Amino acid sequence: MGIFTRFRDIVNSNIGAMLDKAEDPEKMIKMMIREMEDTLIELKSSCAGVIANCKRIERRKDEVAALIKTWTDRAALAVEKGRDDLAREALLEKRRFNEQVETLENEMNGLSELIEQYKNDIAELENKLNGAREKKRSLIERHKHANGKKRAQQGIRKYNGSDSFDRFDKLESRIDQMEAEADLINPKTKPTLEEEFAQLATDEEIEKELASLKGSQYGDDDRTD
Repeated sequence: MGIFTRFRDIVNSNIGAMLDKAEDPEKMIKMMIREMEDTLIELKSSCAGVIANCKRIERRKDEVAALIKTWTDRAALAVEKGRDDLAREALLEKRRFNEQVETLENEMNGLSELIEQYKNDIAELENKLNGAREKKRSLIERHKHANGKKRAQQGIRKYNGSDSFDRFDKLESRIDQMEAEADLINPKTKPTLEEEFAQLATDEEIEKELASLKGSQYGDDDRTD
């Protein structure tokens, strides 16, 4: 496929429609960008070649223009010296170089038009390439967002399922069983004799304090009467 055929195919393509049909849009846009970049390099290289050729022709035109002046001066000198025959030969040479200049100018005009077309094509392709790169960034962001959303939804479904609740119930039952087993392993032992007497002493102190409080209250009631 020639460079101009590829260029026309690219600039006339509907990137959005092509991506919608693609199984892997991200891979597709990367391939398209690579194709655009390669085509752009070829366009610029070809344009540079035409510009170089145009400059070469322009230099040749300047050389021929100098020769025209030379033969014009020689014809004038021959006439001055009475050598009409040499003057005619000089004028023939001048005419020949004038024809060359005309040919070179036509070539330069054609090359100038081609260079202008190249520049327009390059600008058009660069715009298309920038749009594709923007779509690539958008696709990558959408892809990341979609993957994140997918993982989140999978996590929600995972923990919303009945299996998850069953696992929690089983875990709770297992903990209850472990607590029961711990109570059996370390049953409450009967208090020792010293602990029972200490408890009695504590109970006696409480009773005394309670009696003191009651006596104080009753005494206050009697004074009120």
